[in-house]
Amino acid sequence: MNVPSEIIVIGGGIIGLSLAVELKLRGATVTVLSRDIKEAAAYAGAGMIAPQAERIPPSPMLDLCLYSRGMYEEWTRKLEGITGLETGYWSCGILAPVYEDSETDSNEDAEWFDRATIHQFQPGLGENIMGGWWYPRDAQVDNRRALIQCLRVAAEDLGVDFQEGVSVEEIQQKGDRAIALKTNRGTIQGTHYILATGAWSGQLLPISVYPRKGQMLSVRVPSSFPKLPLKQVLFGDNIYIVPRRDGLIVIGATVEDVEFAPEITPQGINQLLANAIRLYPALKDFPLQDFWWGYRPATPDEFPILGASPLENLTLATGHYRNGILLAPVTATLIADWVLTGQSNPLLTHFHWDRFLAES
Repeated sequence: MNVPSEIIVIGGGIIGLSLAVELKLRGATVTVLSRDIKEAAAYAGAGMIAPQAERIPPSPMLDLCLYSRGMYEEWTRKLEGITGLETGYWSCGILAPVYEDSETDSNEDAEWFDRATIHQFQPGLGENIMGGWWYPRDAQVDNRRALIQCLRVAAEDLGVDFQEGVSVEEIQQKGDRAIALKTNRGTIQGTHYILATGAWSGQLLPISVYPRKGQMLSVRVPSSFPKLPLKQVLFGDNIYIVPRRDGLIVIGATVEDVEFAPEITPQGINQLLANAIRLYPALKDFPLQDFWWGYRPATPDEFPILGASPLENLTLATGHYRNGILLAPVTATLIADWVLTGQSNPLLTHFHWDRFLAES
């Protein structure tokens, strides 16, 4: 198989699909190569849009995350308009309870709740919750059941050539250019290539991206509850509890440096349940629904790798770690600008692939 395409996106997860949609809307010819879309990190996350609850310190990374959060409502509305499908975007806010009565510095968009206020605001919290921060501008999206399907349909409706089951084995090079992709289905050629293979990116180029496993689970609100007991995300110590509007509650996530070790483990699930029940005790009686795991694409500084690569016709969009879902809209916009017009947003300079070389 030798299929020429103007732009080939390697990777069919949320970043690859977001890029494909944006590039196609701007008139490009786009092919997406996906080994197995269910391996995408977007299937493993909880869908939090949480730059402030994550307590990202003032930095270019925070600027990038806030920029993307500001795009999210319009971006999801655009996708829903293209497809007629829901994305599950919900500007529900995020509540970050703490176990010590010690108000710490935060940002101007957050509000501190003392013990009495937080328990009134969210009944049912653990008795040892002594206060917490309210982040009204943080949000969520239903990534597993809605967003990634919406992106896939949007890409196909717009005419993106989505090829599932294609494993890229090698980026063939000549000088400082990529000339073809060796795949399990033969050689595929394009004019420009975008690497968006998440945790697997380091297998195709010598860049500092590696997997960090996360295990997750979900429960469901019992039918005996007259209404949703949680109407915002709870973000606690080593745990987050993300309620969906239909009564599903997602709980995550472990952080494990185990390379690509698969499967759910009793230790991982026990850790999640213990932390979640401590934060919101009623969960102990909620019926279990599902368990899953996935691989976040980590980097040494936990910031993404965006923009130029060692090859002049290959662009990087990888290493998003815990923030791939949050950063999908801004990644698509800034990388599309770079690929199609050569315009580089000043933010991209902070996420260049060679920043790790300077540290070594």
